[in-house]
Amino acid sequence: MGSHKLTIRGGEPFSRYTLGLWQQSRRGRRLLALEARELRRLLPELFGRHILQIGNWGRGQRLLAGADMLHKAVLGTIGDAEVQSLVEPERLPVLSKSVDAVLLPHTLEFSRSPHDVLRESSRILTDRGRLLILGFSPWSPWGLRQRIGLRYAAFPPGARFVSTARLCEWLQLLDFEVLLIRRYGAGFPRMEPRSADEPFGFHSLVGPITDAYLIMAKKRVLPVTLVGRQQRAQVRNLVPGAIGGAVPNLRGMPKQPE
Repeated sequence: MGSHKLTIRGGEPFSRYTLGLWQQSRRGRRLLALEARELRRLLPELFGRHILQIGNWGRGQRLLAGADMLHKAVLGTIGDAEVQSLVEPERLPVLSKSVDAVLLPHTLEFSRSPHDVLRESSRILTDRGRLLILGFSPWSPWGLRQRIGLRYAAFPPGARFVSTARLCEWLQLLDFEVLLIRRYGAGFPRMEPRSADEPFGFHSLVGPITDAYLIMAKKRVLPVTLVGRQQRAQVRNLVPGAIGGAVPNLRGMPKQPE
């Protein structure tokens, strides 16, 4: 991202112990169930062979259960018997353009460099691959409690809360097109996942202060090669003989009627 890279505080990786506390808490279980259900609705619409989850947020491949792809894998950031490999999200040991979909379940909040995580996700995605991000709203009760120095006992400490507006800016810099933003909450206000473009209702008022959001984006690929071929074809049609031969002498040719 070069000069566009922004500095944000926080982003401390969580431990296995703190993640376990969260997953065992009543609110953590409710939120995880909401997210798993929403992903089961969205993932079957994605096509391809390979999908990766980067981060330990769910238990094993629970969040990937709805994906109808040949290969599914969870690359964790902490030791866990249910992950396929341990990685640093900022430096993924994955070939470029080899994955059709990437899921970042609250991975950015607990990364020291979320920009690098997004850049690596973009690198490994195929052309027009899909990126799904689960994030916590900075305007939620959790975000506001953190601002004043309080915290929810079971919530992993060290989280960085990033707004959907800022995240969309980062994605745009990486040539992603945002397809969908869904907001939801497991506490107060409690809300099933809803989109901003749905008919006006209660969700329109409380959406920004709900717990979390889901963003789905796809890579934008400019057809540079196709444009170049079209331009060469136009030149060949307009100036016969100019391609692969001498440019014809146009002197003495009759003027075209105006």
